[in-house]
Amino acid sequence: MSAPDAAPWSSSYRLVAAEKWKAKSAVLGNAVTEAFVEFASPLPGMRVLDLASGTGEPGISLAQRVGPQGSVTALDQSSELLEIAAERARIKKVSNFTIQQADAHQLPFADHSFDLATCRFGVMFFSDAQRALSELHRVLKPGARACFAAWGTMEQPYWQSTMKVVHRHAGGVMLPPGGADPFRFSAEGSLSALLSAAGFHESEESTRRQPWTWPGDAEEVFEYACAVAAPFRPMLERVAAEDWPTIRTEAKAAIERYRVGDEIRFGADVVLASGKA
Repeated sequence: MSAPDAAPWSSSYRLVAAEKWKAKSAVLGNAVTEAFVEFASPLPGMRVLDLASGTGEPGISLAQRVGPQGSVTALDQSSELLEIAAERARIKKVSNFTIQQADAHQLPFADHSFDLATCRFGVMFFSDAQRALSELHRVLKPGARACFAAWGTMEQPYWQSTMKVVHRHAGGVMLPPGGADPFRFSAEGSLSALLSAAGFHESEESTRRQPWTWPGDAEEVFEYACAVAAPFRPMLERVAAEDWPTIRTEAKAAIERYRVGDEIRFGADVVLASGKA
């Protein structure tokens, strides 16, 4: 038995993972998306930029909130994921939602173009976060808010029962030094400090516990976690084939501790931060 999937984290692989788990992953992140949209406080008629949009949320929800007089531009580096987002918007008959393939470090928009910016679980992965936030500041209208959701500490149920279990067997570093780090902004005040450094003012930040619920069994949770956890892929590929059965057994036992009926209810600690341009 080998790793859950040894394929590289390419755009095509991300597409396969997104399609396979789209229904259950939507449920998993729904409460966080709803809380984040409320935090962003979109108003009818606003022009919104959503960075690192992936397969469409929170952009689609934001588009529904700003109404036909407003609009949402969903930006991501992956055209394949954006096509999924566009199709989801079409299915929901959301016509004020458009996609844009681009790099957050070099936004293809004029100065002062947007009334609101959002980024859900993306800011942690910008290679030069201050540059990306400075670019975002440029395209926002004066006084417009930029709102972010990021992972809190790794010391929480979802990660401890999946990647932490793998790490006990893989040894070495869990995340490559200098590489993508989902927990980059888990330290209190770190994201708001970066916002200030990029020129934003009136920064706010708080960590909130939100539902993080998988509507299925423990084996599925572990397979999903391994499939989409790109920053951990070097660790996953380091695991010896003979260790995977033991890892799966341990992970299943750890995950089952959070079962309530037909659901796995982890809860998630999420950092919400904002600043004004």
